[in-house]
Amino acid sequence: MNVEAINIGPTDAIAPVDSVGAIAGKGLEGDRYFHGDGAGPGQALTLIEAEVLEDVGLTGAESRRQVVVRGVRVNDLVGKRFRVGDVDCLGVMICEPCLHLQQMTRPGIIEDLLHRGGLNADILNDGRISVGDSVVVGDPVDAR
Repeated sequence: MNVEAINIGPTDAIAPVDSVGAIAGKGLEGDRYFHGDGAGPGQALTLIEAEVLEDVGLTGAESRRQVVVRGVRVNDLVGKRFRVGDVDCLGVMICEPCLHLQQMTRPGIIEDLLHRGGLNADILNDGRISVGDSVVVGDPVDAR
């Protein structure tokens, strides 16, 4: 279970990066969804499965999700703690696809991604997330 890609940037220029700073309660540095005054529940981080993207023919950047992971079912992380690299996270809710995503990609993507469009999560401590980092499911404190 690992990070396969990271995609951040302003709304019109989401691009892959090798590594990004994660700030507790605020989001990923340099991303359009970085909340300097504090993110609401589930607004700090989005993840999606690489396997789902392959199935629907989208890249991570096209999916508008920040972190692409392989080997972990993100829906199973709702309500659970997990660690990405050295960043402790809490899964908050499934991130369903929206009309904006469909307008930016292709007709039918909402149906193709229904109930597998990713995960909204909280960032619990400052740290870095890098391509290749492990994803550890369970209580991050106990998993170390």
